[in-house]
Amino acid sequence: MEGWDPSTKSTLTQIPLLMTKAGPRDGGGAWTQRLKEEYRALIAYTQMNKSNDNDWFRISAANPEGTRWTGKCWYIHNLLKYEFDLQFDIPVTYPATSPEIELPQLDGKTQKMYRGGKICLTVHFKPLWAKNCPRFGIAHALCLGLAPWLAAEIPILVDSGMIKHEDDTASSTDSN
Repeated sequence: MEGWDPSTKSTLTQIPLLMTKAGPRDGGGAWTQRLKEEYRALIAYTQMNKSNDNDWFRISAANPEGTRWTGKCWYIHNLLKYEFDLQFDIPVTYPATSPEIELPQLDGKTQKMYRGGKICLTVHFKPLWAKNCPRFGIAHALCLGLAPWLAAEIPILVDSGMIKHEDDTASSTDSN
């Protein structure tokens, strides 16, 4: 955690680390235990964000197996809220491989994204994930992967006109 700002360090130390090294293909009790740990970490992270007035995502498992996750994330820029669909699948090799977080609405709008709206986390986040496997989970991927990506990319996309606030879109269709 050398070189990290105090806020990031503080946030990260408050997200519980996971103990169970199990993925979807491990099935049964081990994967169920891992999912419980994932939920505990997500709940702790969400509660911490809310108490710091920094609520920025909602996410839940989209299937009973806990291998598909969907939700919403948002970013405030110039006092306007930009909201996006959020989704990802848990890789078969999880937790050795981090999830590939997708924001489908932004597909093709930035070079820091792969086909299908998968955000680029290769250079900065993947080595960190590998070093902390299996202790990192979904909450850590959101905290150290998606949050910094949104902070870096959304202002650029807004300022360049690649994305518009929903009020701007609504007013331009009203005037037509």
